[in-house]
Amino acid sequence: MAEDPSYRRINGGLPARFFLHIIAMATPEVIVTTDGPAVTHSTDFTLVSPSKPAAAGEILSLFATGLGPVVPGLQPGAPFPSDPLATVNSPVTVMVNGKPAEVLAAAGYPRSVDGCQVNFQLPSDVAKGAVNIQLSAAWITGRPVNIIVQ
Repeated sequence: MAEDPSYRRINGGLPARFFLHIIAMATPEVIVTTDGPAVTHSTDFTLVSPSKPAAAGEILSLFATGLGPVVPGLQPGAPFPSDPLATVNSPVTVMVNGKPAEVLAAAGYPRSVDGCQVNFQLPSDVAKGAVNIQLSAAWITGRPVNIIVQ
């Protein structure tokens, strides 16, 4: 037996329309300490600062909140495990002066509740001086922070 789909709308269908508005629960933000943004050199985890600037092409780590769900899934409010690492499920991008940087990893920081570590490589052609870093997760963009590149 086959059904003719035209009979489904014989009474005009549902007279109401539904609109779904998606509102982000959190915005990805780079953590800012009293000494500046939490962007570190991956070799020794010292903060990128005017006295110890980053270099073009260097691998850096930034610490952020609001990157969304992780895999494997966790209960809300549960700390991130250390083994296995909880990787961020959403697409994460890092823009350096408006150009995309290569994101190497994005995972929950072990034993923290919302803190994540994002490892990325500065573009080799980045300009020297103050550099604008902007983080986004699931196409939601956070506020930019500035670091120094030599």
